[in-house]
Amino acid sequence: MAISPILVRLSDVGPFASAFYRVFLALPFLFAWMRIEQRHGKSAVPKKRFSPAVIATGLAFAGDLFFWHLAILNTTIANSTFFATTAPIWVGLLGWIVLGRRVTSATAVGLVFCLAGGGALVWRSFELSPDHLLGDFYGALTGLFFGIYFLTVERARETEGAAWITFHMSVITAALLALAAAGAWIFYGQQMFPSDATGWLVLVCLAAISHVGGQGLLSYALGTLPSMFSSLVIFMEALVASALAWLILGEAITPLQGLGGLAILFGIWLARPQAGARKNGKTK
Repeated sequence: MAISPILVRLSDVGPFASAFYRVFLALPFLFAWMRIEQRHGKSAVPKKRFSPAVIATGLAFAGDLFFWHLAILNTTIANSTFFATTAPIWVGLLGWIVLGRRVTSATAVGLVFCLAGGGALVWRSFELSPDHLLGDFYGALTGLFFGIYFLTVERARETEGAAWITFHMSVITAALLALAAAGAWIFYGQQMFPSDATGWLVLVCLAAISHVGGQGLLSYALGTLPSMFSSLVIFMEALVASALAWLILGEAITPLQGLGGLAILFGIWLARPQAGARKNGKTK
């Protein structure tokens, strides 16, 4: 998932259009994966094609991408990135309030290190300004919807396969983002279609790598790992995105960002599930 900001930057369509294509162009790949999953009998075909958990997942991911791109348009990239990394906080709060789950002390301390590291990654460009309040609010909503996404995928994985969930939630997300992209094209003049073959290739890579690979593997992981720990992957996304920006775009990494990356790795190591950990995130 970490390469998605670079691919979005390289695309020549509007932000809502790139979000739509990210999901829509992934559908053929996800459908093939779902058929392979069913053929090998790794998961039974659910009685309902769109279970409540899958519907909630599709809505949550649509909200995540929708508000993420609104945040990008209304605040700095650093601000939108930082507020999006609050997803683990929402996973912990909603898991506690709604599901009665306890966050272990090791996970809480690990989250603090990850938040500090994430802040260090964007500190140079982070800016609190009245002009950015609306965009910052959209960024916070991005974190909320992404947090809900982790919980709904985890719930769906109790009875459904990773490929089934990812395909069907993507159908819902693509339909909603199509409306957002069309509205941005008609009312705000944002470019809807790539101008050449290279533009289409960038969008196909965005779909195949970021969505099929990123969201697909995340759906698979949430079948065995607690959502609280898995949500910390968003900090790895920020860390790897910075590394890729350095390697591909030549953006320098400061010593503070390097320390932030180490803090993220240490935080994830602290929060890792221990031997005998139960799936609900509690450890023995």
